[in-house]
Formats: sequence, structure tokens, C-alpha cells
Amino acid sequence: MIKQYSKLFRRAVFFVFGLCLSFPCAANHSNDPLYKEIIALVDNHGTQTGTYVLEKGEEALLARAWLAEHAVHTIEVQYFIWGTDNIGILAAEALLSAAERGVKVRVIVDDLLIDAPDKSLVALSTHPNVEIKIYNPNMTVGTSLPKKTLNALKNFRGVNQRMHNKTFIVDDVVGITGGRNMADEYFDFDRRYNFRDRDVLLLGPAVLDIKRSFDEYWDHPLAVAIDQLLDKQKNKLTQNNIQEIYRELHQHAADPKNFAPNVRTALQNIPDRFESLIKDIVWTKVQFISDPPGKNKSHFSLEGGGVSTRMLKDALSQAKERVVIQSPYLVLLEDGRKLFKELLERGVSVKINTNSLASTDNLMAYSGYRKHRQKLLGLGVQLYEFRPDAKVAKDLIDRLPEFDGKTPVFAIHAKTMVIDGKTVFIGTFNLDPRSANLNTEVGVLINHPGLAASVEAAIETDMRAENSWDVRKSNPDYHASFSKRSKLLFYRLLPMGKVL
Repeated sequence: MIKQYSKLFRRAVFFVFGLCLSFPCAANHSNDPLYKEIIALVDNHGTQTGTYVLEKGEEALLARAWLAEHAVHTIEVQYFIWGTDNIGILAAEALLSAAERGVKVRVIVDDLLIDAPDKSLVALSTHPNVEIKIYNPNMTVGTSLPKKTLNALKNFRGVNQRMHNKTFIVDDVVGITGGRNMADEYFDFDRRYNFRDRDVLLLGPAVLDIKRSFDEYWDHPLAVAIDQLLDKQKNKLTQNNIQEIYRELHQHAADPKNFAPNVRTALQNIPDRFESLIKDIVWTKVQFISDPPGKNKSHFSLEGGGVSTRMLKDALSQAKERVVIQSPYLVLLEDGRKLFKELLERGVSVKINTNSLASTDNLMAYSGYRKHRQKLLGLGVQLYEFRPDAKVAKDLIDRLPEFDGKTPVFAIHAKTMVIDGKTVFIGTFNLDPRSANLNTEVGVLINHPGLAASVEAAIETDMRAENSWDVRKSNPDYHASFSKRSKLLFYRLLPMGKVL
């Protein structure tokens, strides 16, 4: 089976890159020495997947930008949030540029938090090489206010069931997954608020598993083509309107104010850095975890679990020594607390780094955590709440000196678990009921002591006193503003546990 899988993968690689060697292509980056080196690396490692953890926002942005510029055949992306801020616009322009040189682009975005103008979505989708679908469109795209209200009343579970997946696939060979959405704050470009997040770049067989998951979503009835949702808007757009939108996107990307010169320089210097990057790539067994579209078969209940929930629970239950976790939201109901209680009773230490009231971007989720914080401490869980002024920001945010005046608030968005210093999970799964039961989630389980130790060390750094408050020693809530503390009192009264 392994030999067959390896052979299948090599055939896929040679098909994708041989296509542009055999036939004229608008973008023949397959002759790029650096791209050839990537293909050689993948082929030489057979069934193993290359992994490289993207700890810094700018590094994660550069990886995506370089891959988009060098795509030969296909780009497929799947995101929960795609903003219309600077990064969101630059990302849209990168996909348009790829499409204009002949790359086939497919995009799936969840409906709930998309804020792109209808005309921009339609204009992009009219390009012959671009297809856009919206997942579970019942609240935003093509939905009037009365219809939104009716949808919420008629199908509360359906409205709350979102696609939380974040994947980026290029030519079926290179992929990225992890916590980052497509907006400024996930790549350290926001001047007021940025996330400490984590992605993983993958080369090889696991990328085919991500592609299979993407195709499953693409073909599912919950993913609806933008043309179908915005048919009226499409009929109103003229070719001049469409070309003007394209020009605006290209002009935005060309403006140094929007795409900083030092970022462009770093992008151009990637080939020079690749030799050292190769040394840091870990080749090992990688298991891709993905919920199916719709998460589970429950139609009315807000529970039901999912593939990702079961697999992560199984991985955690096998811990023998220690578990180190980083999660922006920590809303553990009875089942979750029971699992940690069992681990602690077996002598497994459990350390969790999550947001403090002062750093969190989601007061409702924090209110769910706050209700059970004392119970977790009573079980023996070691809790560390992230400081909004964490000193580690100086090491993680390359652009920090560029921010004028007050340093931006820094908050956790990484979703990571390290088990016994040997196995690491990086993905989209938050420790809350929404990820467990409602939202579809993805991620990778990587078995490699060296990589696990590196990620564990990064989380341990984030737990240091200069970066997080040890909740066993004091109550960090008092470091938050009076306004936040007041709102928290209100949210704690609401019976919203199952949708947090």
C-alpha cells in the first residue's frame, strides 16, 4: 500500500509539472531552479511529508505570497475569514495575478464573516480561471436582513454551523494549514491588535489529503457558487466595471504604502534563504485531520461531535507524561473536564496557555471559560493567561519597530497541542464546544520528537512571566479595563455555553 501511494504521488507531481513542460503555459515556473529543488525534495522522500512550522506572521505571509507567485497549475484556498483590509486585498490580487497568467484558482470562504463587496466577488468570479464558492450561505452573501432573521429562527443550528477550515494548496504539492485567517491581524500588519498564531507548511503526501478534503467541500451542496448567489449583481456589472476592479486591485498591490518595500525585498530574497530553510524542514509521518462538510448528522441538537473531536480526544487520552496546549478560547464543558481529570489522575501534567480578559478578542468565549476556570484549577490544570503586552511580541513581530506610538495589543490565536514531547497538533481546532460540535475543523498530527520539542519550547516561552500570567498565583482579570470587566459580568449570565 505504501509503495502504491508513493507511486501515485510521484505520478501526480510529474503530471502537474510535466504539463507546463510539455505544453505552452502562461506561467512556466517549473523551470525555476528553486521550484525544481522543491519537487526533487518531495520525490526523494517518498511517503514522508516535509513540515516547516510558520511561527511569525510575516514569514507566513511571505510563504503564501511566494507560492502564489510561483504556482504553475492550480491554487486552492479555503478560509473562515477573508477580510477587505490590506492583507485581504493583497491576497485577492495575488490570486487574480495567478489567474491572469493561466493558473486555475478555486476559493471557498465561509459565509458568516465575509465582508467583501458583492461587486468585487462577482468581478473576480467572472475571470475564466477563477471560481468562488461560499460555504453555508445563510447570513451574509446574497442574504437580506429579513431572510437572515428567518434563517436564524428556522434553523438555529444551521446558522451556527460554520466552516472553520484554513487551507492553502498549490499544485497539489505544497500546502499550508493552521490558525491564520486572511486578514491583517493574523500576519502582524494591524496597528492596534495582532494575533500570536501558528501555521505549518507541508510538502508531499499530506498535501494530497488536504486536496481530497478541499474537493469534498467543493462538491458538497453546502458550498454554493458566487454566481448563483449574486446573479442580479453579476448582470449589472459591465466589462468596464470588471476591468476597473481588476485595475484597482493591481494598483493597491503596487503601492509601497500597502505592500511594504521590506516585505517585497524579503519575498525576492526567498531563493537566497531557501538553502538554510531546507535544513529546517522535517520529513516525517503526518496525519491530516478533517471534518466532513456539515460536521455531523445532527440537525437540531447543538452537540454531535465530529471526526476532529474524536481524533484529538484519542490523541490526548494516550498521553503518558505531559500535555502542553495553546488555545485562544478555553470553554471546557463536562466531557472536556472529565478527559483532563482522567489525565491528571494518571499523573499526566496539563499546562494550557490561553487568552486573558485583557488580551481576548472574544468576550463571550472568555465568559464561558471564566465560569469554569476555578474548576480547572481545582483539577490541577496549570493555566497561563496571555498578556496583551507580551514581551515575546518583539521576537515574533518583525514589523514592530514600524508601528508608530503605542505597541499593538498581542493575543493568542494559535491552536496547538504537544503530547509527551513527541506528537504535535497544529490546526484550527479551539478547545470549545463550537469546534467540538458545530464548526468543521482541520489540522495535522505530526509525530516527530524534534519538531514537537521546538513547538513545545515556543509555547513554554509564551507562558513565561513576561508573556503570561500564572492563574494559580493571581487573578489576571484585574489587568483588564473596567469596561471589559463590566461586560464580562453581563456575558456570564447568558446561557450560551453550547455555542461558545
